[in-house]
Amino acid sequence: MWADSREALAPLALSDADRVLDVGCGTGELTRVLADECPGEVVGVDADPDLLAVAGEHVPVVAGDATRLPFPDDAFDLVTCQALLINLPDPSAAVREFARVSRNRVAAVEPDNGAVSVESTVDAESRLEGRARDAYLDGVPTDVSLGGAGTREAFDEAGLDGVETRRYDHERTVAPPYSEPALADAKRKASGAGLADDRATMLDGDLSPEAFDALRSEWRAMGRDVVEQMRAGDYRRREVVPFFVTVGEV
Repeated sequence: MWADSREALAPLALSDADRVLDVGCGTGELTRVLADECPGEVVGVDADPDLLAVAGEHVPVVAGDATRLPFPDDAFDLVTCQALLINLPDPSAAVREFARVSRNRVAAVEPDNGAVSVESTVDAESRLEGRARDAYLDGVPTDVSLGGAGTREAFDEAGLDGVETRRYDHERTVAPPYSEPALADAKRKASGAGLADDRATMLDGDLSPEAFDALRSEWRAMGRDVVEQMRAGDYRRREVVPFFVTVGEV
């Protein structure tokens, strides 16, 4: 995600940090970026041992829960996370825990998944992805469109000062020559497999089984158009996911 630019991370003041904690680090995508930019020690923490094993190949890692971090008070200069708060039922509780173990700053990089935009050479793709996204968001029990406003609210509730937010648009494009992941994604669209994976979540919202089946039928037809355009070398797709980098002082 940060391959093109790391300018949005400037408010984290990584060059001044001796110890940094990346909470919910997963496989360590952000953790590695922090380690590149920070002269001090960067530690990753996550509750999933399989993800930690991958992150641990690059940085020190510790097993732990975001709301019960296994560290003493004021143990780090900066505590941060990426796309974690959107998956938590109580983001403010996690941010309060971040503030407990930080002596200087707390930061969060969170997307607004409700504001994703898609442009495609397949006419139906943008419309169908919007319908599927809305149905999915309606069924998710947490606020996956948290973005900047929701994150600021969590920071305010945690008592952080001087809260600032910076937007970073992550752009993903598909164009010839098509990568193996892009080809695999097109096949999943044509089979409806990706939508099927999200069926339970979608049905937890207002979408009926009949409406899901109708959406999946249209989705598969759209996927076949994607595959056909790829074979001709004509397919283009651009997706923009807005992320918000929020920083506050302890």
